[in-house]
Amino acid sequence: MAKSNYITRAGWNALDQELKYLWKEERPKVTQAVSDAAALGDRSENAEYIYGKRRLREIDRRVRFLMKRLEVLQIVDYHPRQEGKVFFGAWVEVENDEGECKQYRIVGGDEFDPGKNWISVDSPVARALIGKQIDDEVKVHTPSGLASLYINRIWYEKPTE
Repeated sequence: MAKSNYITRAGWNALDQELKYLWKEERPKVTQAVSDAAALGDRSENAEYIYGKRRLREIDRRVRFLMKRLEVLQIVDYHPRQEGKVFFGAWVEVENDEGECKQYRIVGGDEFDPGKNWISVDSPVARALIGKQIDDEVKVHTPSGLASLYINRIWYEKPTE
């Protein structure tokens, strides 16, 4: 399944901030530490040098990924036409057949966070919810079988300007 290129403005800003931090703060610190460690002599048994070089490779790999990813991501902002229906960026409260309620926010694959109940727009639950409205019933294929969810509430975080 292809990963969508949608992201919330806050998610894009977070990735952009990470890129700037890695490039302008973290990388120069690590580069200086590697240079200092190299000046100490024998590099083959110098743990600071070996670790620093490894950390530089990790930083460079992440920087390359973020630069490429930020170029293709599409920021999806809230629009008043979304009210009443589930679209990208929505918070949705659903209830299952047992009466258990859960809240999810539909976000891009780059910002999903199970700890915050943020689910990817590419997930089965999000795909089933998109375009639906309050009191709709949706069927979702889960690993444990077909589940029915009822939409109780839909809301959006409005932009602050």
